[in-house]
Amino acid sequence: MQPVTTAALPDLPPCGAPAAAAPPVPGAQPIALPCGTALWLLPQRAVWWPAQCMVLVADVHFGKAATFRRAGQPVPHGTTGDNLARLDALLQVTGARHLVFLGDFLHARSGAAEALWQQLVPWRNRHAAVHMTLVRGNHDAHAGDPPAALGIALVNEPWAPVPGAALRACHHPQTTDGATVLAGHLHPTVTLRGLARDRLRLPCFAWSPGLLVLPAFGAFTGASGLPPAPDTLCFAVAGDRVQGLPPA
Repeated sequence: MQPVTTAALPDLPPCGAPAAAAPPVPGAQPIALPCGTALWLLPQRAVWWPAQCMVLVADVHFGKAATFRRAGQPVPHGTTGDNLARLDALLQVTGARHLVFLGDFLHARSGAAEALWQQLVPWRNRHAAVHMTLVRGNHDAHAGDPPAALGIALVNEPWAPVPGAALRACHHPQTTDGATVLAGHLHPTVTLRGLARDRLRLPCFAWSPGLLVLPAFGAFTGASGLPPAPDTLCFAVAGDRVQGLPPA
């Protein structure tokens, strides 16, 4: 495991958004951590933390399609533009002042090409007023850090910006202070089954004691089925809303 790095939140003006603020988008699902922190699970596959004016996403995997094409696999173009457009919309609708990437900002070193930076640097300049932090994940360890030109603060996991919640790239619920962990890495999905043997697999948020796992944000990422567990609550991302499901 990488050494622990603790960093303070940037010196930002007060958000002005109360913990029990109205949902930033229709279809969002409110939850409250044991420490009392109020969060919103967004259909954009992100978490909105109103008290901190912070929005969190996991597993963007920039450069993954380019990595596959370099390996000779025919995959579509345009995934980077799609990811950036969705991040644009997310920042606009929430008014976030802090964007946190929970691991796997880059997919692989081979995908970190000049063509990628030509899209990311102008995007970052458009959001120069937004503080951005990357909690390094397993792919980041191999792909390397994003260039300094992107102005993204880099921290190792677990990162605890405030008491009661720790941010990680991977899904280890144990922390040194008993805080609830918010993490990515698993790309969780849930499968819904109908009476006519039809099935629908949807990305989901997975909430179990001490751990909230976010769905993958990236437009070109894999997914893993979430095994049923009686202590896990699933919140499926069903189109333009987040829907809580009964416990397994």
